[in-house]
Amino acid sequence: MLPARLAALFGFLGVALGAFGAHALKARLLAAGTHELWHTGVFYQLIHAACLLALAFAPAPTPPWLRRSALAFAAGITVFSGTLYLMALGAPRWLGAITPLGGLCLLAGWSFILVWSLQRRETR
Repeated sequence: MLPARLAALFGFLGVALGAFGAHALKARLLAAGTHELWHTGVFYQLIHAACLLALAFAPAPTPPWLRRSALAFAAGITVFSGTLYLMALGAPRWLGAITPLGGLCLLAGWSFILVWSLQRRETR
C-alpha cells in the first residue's frame, strides 16, 4: 500500500501548497516573479500523485518494477517540486542545478512502468 500512502501524502500536500501559493504567497511570488516556479512544482507534484494512486491499484503482490516506479516518483516529486518551491521562496538559484535530478527520477518512474508493461506482455 506504499503507493496509496504516497499518493495521499503528495496529493494532499499538492493541493495545500497550490492553495497556499495562490492565496497566502500570491503577492510575494508575483513580486519576486517566481509564481511560475511554484505553479510548475504544484503541477508536477499533483500529476505524479495521481500516477502513484494508479500504481496503488496494481495487482497484488506489487510487481518489482511498479514498486521501483512508485519510489522513483516519490523521489522525483520531492527533488523536482521541492527545489522549485524553495527557489520560488528565495532559495539560491544554484538549486536549479539539482532540479533536473528530480526530473530524471520522474522519467525513471515512467520507464519502470514501460519495462513492467513489456515484461508483462512477453509473459502472456
